[in-house]
Parts: sequence; C-alpha cells; structure tokens
Amino acid sequence: MNKAIYIAASETNSGKSMLTLGLMQLQLRNHPKVGYFRPIIDNPDMGIKDNHINTVLTYFNLSIDYEDSYAYTRSELVNKINQGEEDEVINKIIEKYKKLEEKFDYIIIEGSDFSDHAAIIEMDLNILIAKNLGVPVIIVSGGNGKSLLDFIQGLRLTYDSFTNKDVEVIAVVANKVQEKNIPIILQKVGASLPKSVSINAIPVDNKLNNPSIKEILKGIDGNVLFGDKYLNNTTGDIKVGAMHLSKFLNHLTDDCVVVTPADRSDILLGTLQANISSNYPSVSAIILTGGIDLSSSVIKLIKGLEKIVPILWVQEGTFSVTAKLGTIRSHIYADNQSKIKMSINMFETYVNTTTLKEKLVSYKKSNVVTPSMFQYNLLQMAKKERKHIVLPEGADDRILIATSQLQKNDLIDLTILGNKINIEASIKRLNISFDFKKTRIINPINSDYFKDFALTLYELRKHKGINLAMAEDLMADVSYFGTMMVYKGYVDGMVSGAAHTTQHTIKPALQFVKTKPGFSVVSSIFFMCLEDRVSIFGDCAINPNPTADELAEIAISAADTSIAFGIDPKIALLSYSSGASGKGEDVDKVREAMQIVLKRRSDLKVEGPIQYDAAVDPSVGKKKMPNSEVAGQANVLIFPDLNTGNNTYKAVQRETGALAIGPMLQGLNKPVNDLSRGCTVDDIFNTVILTAIQAQG
Repeated sequence: MNKAIYIAASETNSGKSMLTLGLMQLQLRNHPKVGYFRPIIDNPDMGIKDNHINTVLTYFNLSIDYEDSYAYTRSELVNKINQGEEDEVINKIIEKYKKLEEKFDYIIIEGSDFSDHAAIIEMDLNILIAKNLGVPVIIVSGGNGKSLLDFIQGLRLTYDSFTNKDVEVIAVVANKVQEKNIPIILQKVGASLPKSVSINAIPVDNKLNNPSIKEILKGIDGNVLFGDKYLNNTTGDIKVGAMHLSKFLNHLTDDCVVVTPADRSDILLGTLQANISSNYPSVSAIILTGGIDLSSSVIKLIKGLEKIVPILWVQEGTFSVTAKLGTIRSHIYADNQSKIKMSINMFETYVNTTTLKEKLVSYKKSNVVTPSMFQYNLLQMAKKERKHIVLPEGADDRILIATSQLQKNDLIDLTILGNKINIEASIKRLNISFDFKKTRIINPINSDYFKDFALTLYELRKHKGINLAMAEDLMADVSYFGTMMVYKGYVDGMVSGAAHTTQHTIKPALQFVKTKPGFSVVSSIFFMCLEDRVSIFGDCAINPNPTADELAEIAISAADTSIAFGIDPKIALLSYSSGASGKGEDVDKVREAMQIVLKRRSDLKVEGPIQYDAAVDPSVGKKKMPNSEVAGQANVLIFPDLNTGNNTYKAVQRETGALAIGPMLQGLNKPVNDLSRGCTVDDIFNTVILTAIQAQG
C-alpha cells in the first residue's frame, strides 16, 4: 500500500506551497495521522526554522519534531555531492522518511525549491529521491511569463524526466495561469500526456502572488510606525506618490501600496483619508522613504484616526525602495492564516480532488527495489534479531576495517579468528576505531574450544577415514574452526573467502553443516545493485554445470531468497534462445527446468528459456515474448551454467559500476557465505549483514 505523495516543481516559484496545503487538508479528511517531510530545505537564517516546515507543522498542528521533518539543508547537500557522497545523501533521506512512515498513515513529501546555483542538479535529485522512496509524484508547473507552447513543452519534459526513470506521475498542476486560458490549457496539456494522468489548472491570484506587508517590511529593512496589527495584509499594485495629491488619488487601486517621501504629508494624509472614504479603494500600506521624521502634529492626527493602515518608515530613497519592492517574492507563512485558507480554497476550487483522491488510493506501490532502499532494508532487517557472525580471516586488513564499520552500526555481534597481538598491530597501523569489548578475538590453536572441536570433527568424519590427529590438523585451519563454531551454535553464521578460495571456504560446511532438508544442492546468488533496481543473479559461484533438476532448485531457492529480502520475484531461466525457437541440449535443459519449477511452485512467475535482453529490457521482451508476465521485467536471473553466470555478473559489475553483494549461499542448514578474494570493505560489510539476516531463519 502506498503511503505518500511527492510534490515536485518544474522550476522555481511554481507554487508548491499551495499544493502542499491543499493535499494536507485533503488527506487529513481521509487519514487520522498525516505527516510532512521535506528532504531538502533552503539554508535558514541563524535560529530561524524553515518557513515551509514551520507553516505546515503549525497550521495543521502536526506532531513532528522539526529536526525529523527534513534531511539536509541546501549547503549540506552541495557539500555532500561535492565530496561524492550522493549515496549517503539518499540513505539519510530514506532513513528519515522511513521514521515518519512508521508513525503516520500518510506523508506529504515536498520537493526542493530550485532557489540557487544548485538548481541544475535539483530535477535529477528530486527524481532520484522519489524513485528511492517508491512514491508517486504530482508535478506543479508555473505558467507566469510563458507562452502556451513553451509551458506545455516544459511540462512534458518534466513528466518524461520522471517517467523515464520509472517514477509514476499521477497528476500535473498548471499553476499561476490566466483564468481565461484554463480550458485550452486543460485541453492541450491533456492531449500531450497519457489519459491516466490527472490534469489540473489553477489561475493566478494576485492576493496570493503578491507579498504581504510583513514580507515587504523585511525586504526593505524598514520600521513600523503604525498599524503593526495589520502586517499580514495582502497587497496589490505599487503606487508612487510623487505628483499633486488631486491627481495622485485617481491612481489608487484596491490593496495598493503607496510609496512616498516622508516629507509629503499631503500624500500621506490624503491617502489615509481616501482609505476611509467609500469613494476610493482601500489601501494596504504606506511606505515613507528618505529617512525623514514625521512632525508631531502629523503623528497626533494619525493616532486619532479610527481606521488605519500599516505605515512603514525606511532610510532609503523612493527610487531604490520601489526597485526593491519589485523583487520581493510572496511566501505563505504560519501566522498569515488568511493566505493559508485562501490557498486551500484555491486548491479545492480548481483541482479535481475527487479524481486525485481516487488516484492516491488506487496507486499500487512500485515493486522495483532501488539499491539504496535495498541496503536500507537490509539494515532494518538485521535490527530485528541480533545475530553473531564469525570472520575467520583476521589477518586481512579489509576484514578489520569492515568490522570497525559494523561496530559503529551496532547491529551484529562479531568474532574474529587470528592472533590478537597481530590484529592489535594492524588496527594501530590502519588507524581505525576498534572496540575489543564488542568483538571477540580467538586464536584457534590456543582456544579452549580447540580439543572439543577436533573431537567433534573426528566423530563426524571418522567414517571417511579421518583420525583424531588429522582432525586436529584440520581444526587448526580457520575455515574449519569457524565452520565448527557455526555447527556447534557458538555463532550464527560465518563469512570468509577474502583470503581463501571458494572451495577452501565452503568445503567444511558441505562436510558437516550439510544441506537443509529438501535441498539436494548448495547454490549461490548475488544481489546486483544496478543504477535503478536490484536484481538477483544465480548461480555464479558454486555449480559448474547444473542439471535441469538442480537448475530448477536454484531458481526456486533464489525466488525464496528474493521474497525473504523484500523483492517480488520474476524469474528468468536464461539461455541463448527465447521461447520455443531454439533447439539443442543446452536449451532443452533450461526448458525442462522451467517445467519442473512450474510443477513444484505454481505460485512463482517464471519464464524460460529466455535471452538476457528479452528478460530485462521491456521493449525487447514485448517483441520476443509479448504474452509473458516476466519478459522485460525479470529480477531473478538464473544462468544455465557457472561459466555464463560468473562471467556475466563480473561483466555487469565492472561495466556498469553495479554493487554486487554476495555470493550468498543457499541450501545449507546454517549460513556460511563466501567472499571473493577481490572483495571490497563494502562487500564484506554487506555480506555480514546478509548472513545475519539469513541466520534469523
């Protein structure tokens, strides 16, 4: 079930705030608890909260701590990106959002503001955030100063930017357009976008578009002489009082702001008189320029008036003040409730809330799991039940660095095998933090477990001709010792292979940990974290040339693994041929494996034989296998042999920069996982997390 909507602007000053307020009001009628989240906020002034957040939290009385309602300020974001830490940015945004998701029934997410030099990256960033959160989008685009053609083309470009990255856009809002143009805008925009998208248009409203007196006061750095109770007044045109009063009065318009030198008492008093006259429009405010003090008699007269407007005083001259007024942008802020209510009313008047509500309810959350979301989910899954993992290769620097990082997360208990003195020296050389109270160091030969472990191995393997002396020799090997810790239940799983071959790592597990009931083969999978999705590749590390039965078992095991890790499996049994077109022993094996899977697990979506491009590319899949539920959408890819699987995963990893997490072994009674000897610290970190999750059962 979808629990959020992302509001994305196509450019600066599009009017997102109105959409946020309107959607918040709409959703509060349908959900008891609605949250609000802004991934990126502008840099606030010292000690001042972000205006968007403060307005929404205050007006709707939302129970959200301010610090929980955003992830990064703009300067923090730019600094992270400049340091190449984009992944960290997305991970923190996911973490913050998920915290709110647990607390609220629905969340309104407001995208960034396009307000400075970082705007060139903001569209891509908003797309990336929406995709990683797995939520649909409403695009709002401002129509001020654009031709109809430019507006439609820009809106379509924004729409395509999201949908090309598999982010669903459920509605678009053309904001700040001329009311007379609404019918043609709805028609033309509707014709350029799919019928599934809700099309809406909201006219420009000067009372919303123009700044309040409070915003003007801040923008001109002025002082309030009178009328400070009315600073939230909306404003209209700017009128400069530089002519004779009798002529100037004819230029007054509704809610205008009068700018005049402070020594023009005639303009000041005449405007105040016009404001209370039924024959003239009401005035929003008067700005006195030039830094000239009012005379005591004028002040006395103004104080005696029953009806007054804000009178502001500023040092600068009339010309410079008037120029500043033209640059002041309107915002909606917490204590201007009239503007907030006006915004909500505009939303409800011009947006098709019935259709929008239906789309919000009926939207089915995307099944695509992005790499960042997958890695976040791994950490959350590891938290559910704390497990203990042994790392036999304490002499490898990568193991120690990964352990240091795992200690900081404090999700897993760890044991390292090796010489403690040597490990201490390595930690000092590497200059990493390391808490020996959190991680136990065991030297197998000197361990209290050694004799018991050797005796156990002897009992388990004496029918294979092993005597006690041979068992002791084997138990001095870290792979055997670590595996025996798993077998005995002293730890829940083992991760090795950074400095040993796959055979060396898994041989002890095959000898005495054994396979689970119902499993005839141990196989491996990699979680391939591609740019915009996570796929499972198997078998890429264990079985050289599996039979049709073994291939089917690998596919079923991989499907169950994907389900356990939050990925809805669509299985492709790969071959050099798609469908019924190919002939030969190899393709026949895949075809037979397909039938075995369907017979054993009719609940799974599976296709085979199928070529790689037809499995993962929607356009190719539609051409080659148009009636398939899997073609073009496969996320569990089963290779016909080890040669193909191992080379393909390495080619994809190297050529695309994908993160390959694994291999994770399937089918053993207890989790033992093998690392590549070329593994990185991140590979070790992720494989330990995977192993801990496997150990949860």
